[in-house]
Amino acid sequence: MDVIEIFQRLGLALGIGFLVGVERGWKQRNEEDGTRAAGLRTYTLIGLLGGVSGLLGAQLGAGAFIALTVVFGAAWLAYKLWETWVDADISVTGTIGGILVFALGAYATLGSMQAAAAAGVVLVAVLAFKEAAHEWVKALTWAELRSAVAILAATLIALPLLPDLAIDPYGAFNPRELWLLTIVIAGAGFGGYVALRVFGARVGLFLGAAVGALVSSTAVTLDLARRTKASEIAPLGGAAAAALANVVMFVRVGALIGLFAGPALPAALPAIGAAVIASLAAAGGLVWLSHHKGAGGDFAKLASPLDFVEIGRFALILALVTAAARIIAHFFGHQSLIGFAAAAGLVDVDAVALAVGGLARGGLPPIPAAEAILLAAAVNTMSKSAIASIAGARAFALPYAAASALALGAGAAAFLLFQAPV
Repeated sequence: MDVIEIFQRLGLALGIGFLVGVERGWKQRNEEDGTRAAGLRTYTLIGLLGGVSGLLGAQLGAGAFIALTVVFGAAWLAYKLWETWVDADISVTGTIGGILVFALGAYATLGSMQAAAAAGVVLVAVLAFKEAAHEWVKALTWAELRSAVAILAATLIALPLLPDLAIDPYGAFNPRELWLLTIVIAGAGFGGYVALRVFGARVGLFLGAAVGALVSSTAVTLDLARRTKASEIAPLGGAAAAALANVVMFVRVGALIGLFAGPALPAALPAIGAAVIASLAAAGGLVWLSHHKGAGGDFAKLASPLDFVEIGRFALILALVTAAARIIAHFFGHQSLIGFAAAAGLVDVDAVALAVGGLARGGLPPIPAAEAILLAAAVNTMSKSAIASIAGARAFALPYAAASALALGAGAAAFLLFQAPV
């Protein structure tokens, strides 16, 4: 490395120590001079020492680096032991923080500067949010911890072990895809629960629905329906959140058309825009009606982030619907585009948009391409209304069905009004 790079790397090592030192010093700002423990200057020098040690190791050999590391480690541990004895503080965070600053300073001179900088920022964040983290742990319930661990285990342990191939001649049952569907349903439910717990009934309900719909509006609708039936959220508020999830779904479909089926976008855009406007109006009306009636969720009953029996039951139902759609698509094929779109749209609009996008780029006229994708979105919206009626309270299912019908009617009218002659 040249001289400029050496100074850059040493500057990064110094900067990592400086940032940690600022955080440590800020927490000790009210203590008298002479009583403060390691702060700004100490951690800045530790970062620089780590950087110099790394450079010396690269120039003189591993022995030099090991020697400096041992000297620093012994001195730092001795100092922290003395500090623990004087202050009667058994926290080991400061000890680990100092060792990490030295290690990151060395890595900044020997390895990836981007990785070292990112790790330094994470270190400062972990140290800075001590109180918030402790409060979060205190508020954490066993049910929440169990649910989070279950989702992580299902995603990181079970999912990679499942075969990523169909086990039937029609390509309908893919174990990994079906398990992933279950994870999506569980994740949407857990995300909605966290949003409700953190942001409350008003903001959390809509934030959770909007974010979850980026992945699957079907899973979001299912979770909202289940919670209304359990009286965890108000039916009208839940219907408004489900209508907002439809808005996100329609916008997502429009983005996919623009990216993968560009020629069909002008024909599909009026319908998508009308459906978005109608869904927003329906969501706003349901919110107003909910406020007018003074309806609110019963958060005393918000006890379980995940109902594993319900998740398993509806995952099985959606898996069967998915399999049926694939079998229908297998027999109809792309030659019968409308039949394919209607079948596949029961569970996955994105797949239809991607498939039709390939056909549109290959010469399929824009109007038929737009019709197929919009039909898939319409079928998907109707299937969610059916899910709402099965899984949700009646006071949730009916307003949501009305909001969906309004969106579909507006979209169909706009499509017929603005489509160009074939």
